[in-house]
Amino acid sequence: MTALTNLTFDQIDLGASLVIQHTVTRHEVELMALVSGDANPFAPRDGATAAEVAADGPVCEGVSAEALIHGMLKRQLPGPGTVILSHQLAYGGTARMGDELMATITVVDKQAPDQLTFDCQVRHADTLLLNGTVTVRAPSRHQTVDERDPGNVVLRRNDVFGRLFRECESLPPVACAVVHPCDASALGGALEAARHGLISPVLVGPQGKIQAVAEAQGLDLSGVRIVHTEHSHAAAEVAVAMARNGEVQALMKGSLHTDELMAAVVPSATGLRTGRRISHVFVMDVPAYPRMLLVTDAAINIAPNIVDKVDIVQNAIDLAHVLGVAQPKVAILAAVETVNPEMPATIDAAMLCKMADRGQICGGLVDGPLAFDNAVSLEAAHTKQIRSEVAGQADILVVPNIEAGNMVAKQLQYLAGADSAGIVLGTRVPMVLTSRADSVRTRLASAAVLKLLAHAQAAKHAKAPQGGGQA
Repeated sequence: MTALTNLTFDQIDLGASLVIQHTVTRHEVELMALVSGDANPFAPRDGATAAEVAADGPVCEGVSAEALIHGMLKRQLPGPGTVILSHQLAYGGTARMGDELMATITVVDKQAPDQLTFDCQVRHADTLLLNGTVTVRAPSRHQTVDERDPGNVVLRRNDVFGRLFRECESLPPVACAVVHPCDASALGGALEAARHGLISPVLVGPQGKIQAVAEAQGLDLSGVRIVHTEHSHAAAEVAVAMARNGEVQALMKGSLHTDELMAAVVPSATGLRTGRRISHVFVMDVPAYPRMLLVTDAAINIAPNIVDKVDIVQNAIDLAHVLGVAQPKVAILAAVETVNPEMPATIDAAMLCKMADRGQICGGLVDGPLAFDNAVSLEAAHTKQIRSEVAGQADILVVPNIEAGNMVAKQLQYLAGADSAGIVLGTRVPMVLTSRADSVRTRLASAAVLKLLAHAQAAKHAKAPQGGGQA
């Protein structure tokens, strides 16, 4: 992850310039070919010999040099927040894998309140690959954002989070208590979610520490309510009390330990428990999987019994409904796809399926036991002759215990390139358990799930008869 810091319109002078050298990689050419519609970026040059074809590598037309210029503008000068308005560019050659490019951008015009025009050139040795001007709207606000390494960009078959963000746009932000936001990632993440209209944050914690973090990071707290507490334990108790009395509709973990927050949430008399078991769901966007994937429970329940698992499954099904899956397919995972008395996870899976048949679990198609491959691969399910509406196309993976869930979720994140958002269910209000390792995209996606769920719960309560209990 790389931190990118911008310059505002007022900070950039005429003549400001940036020069970079860049080596074209195979991954970049393939991505540019996909975007530009180039069917064969590996096509040989006219008249090239076999040896020359092998040495050339893949090729991309001027779009590669243009992307390099756009990247400089959006990442460095002016940087994050830059909007490209127009360009007049001429192309003079192609870029191949391994080529050393030199790109230069120079400010040649400033027009208040925010427009800058750059002279742009990209060269490979003595060849001018690109020449012209680009006009941008410079950012008006100073900011630093995290960016993924461009070499690790993955192509996604189903932009799960993009869809969730779009569904949030028409809904008002949710009043959310951010508990003890006393480090840069916790406070910055909450304010970024607020900037995107996902939450209306109420910062609960030591006011002096919160303000010191904001000042050190250049974060603006204007208009943001702060509820002062002496320490993190008190922050958790106060935030939970605010949720109980309706002052906020959601909770977001800050820089305190998860155990501290959950200790305030769990008590029946003063916490946020309902008739359901509290559980956690990872909402995952897996590049190789053609649908949203929910994994539960990988964060709260260590070794759930069959009664616990009924609630864990129902919580996940209800969340899937909120996220737009009308009849989610639920795979109860085990090491094998047959019931084995020696393997308790398979017994639990069989019981959960029968309970779903009898209406004790509602709203989804439940099948198991299923091994992981049979749950997510139609080919694997067909090979093993598993006839099921769930096998190979699961929307929800229910793991047997927290160790299995943790391994499944993290393997999808770190080996399969999955983005994930996390949400706590079974409480009076939805909760997000953020981590210092979370990217900006992950934090925003978790806030988007929280927003959709909070509005769905509010709508459900509005329809419920007065005096009715909460499920």
